Amino acid sequence: MSIKNNIAQIENELKGRARLVAVTKTKPVAMLQEAYEAGCTLFGENKVQEMTDKYEALPKDIEWHMIGHLQTNKVKYIVPFVSLIHSVDSAKLLKEIDKQAAKHDRVVDCLLQIHIAKEESKFGLSEEEVHQLLDSPEFYAMKNICIVGLMGMATNTDSDAQIRKEFRGLKQLYDSLKQSETDRVLMRELSMGMSGDYPIAVEEGSTLVRVGSAIFGARG
Repeated sequence: MSIKNNIAQIENELKGRARLVAVTKTKPVAMLQEAYEAGCTLFGENKVQEMTDKYEALPKDIEWHMIGHLQTNKVKYIVPFVSLIHSVDSAKLLKEIDKQAAKHDRVVDCLLQIHIAKEESKFGLSEEEVHQLLDSPEFYAMKNICIVGLMGMATNTDSDAQIRKEFRGLKQLYDSLKQSETDRVLMRELSMGMSGDYPIAVEEGSTLVRVGSAIFGARG
């Protein structure tokens, strides 16, 4: 199967219910160019250095999404061009994004990463921490970020029931936050689902699926 055919097959399954973010980590620029020519314009990267290098090399109408764990000292390198940061998992990180975005006179869209998996190795905020953050005076002082949704990674398990339960819980939090939107909190994106579980995620309300190996093949 070619990259073009893989993308067409996934888009056919999504039926416009969710947008496809091609996870391009470790993939060479030639592969990304192939995906771009097949109509894919949302690329997700895990590493800042890799993202900035690929941004320089590829067409400028690509939307770059940071989907990996982001360190505060690396924020400044992606803020000038990043479209969406999926992985905001602390008030400290959000504050740094706001600070760097102000320097570029930008408002950067962010998703709060929620810890939904039964695995300690995954990053993310608890539901309680989300409410504390959004109700805090320091959040209200941030003028150069906008929280546009949530992101979560399900447990790495063969149990579809477990995965569905975790995605459903994240959707419930998303829906509850949607009831109290402000100009700085606009729930429009729910980033959940990867190569192994995106069909379940879409059924549970995902708007963005992060797919790598199902497009590009297993990592070499």
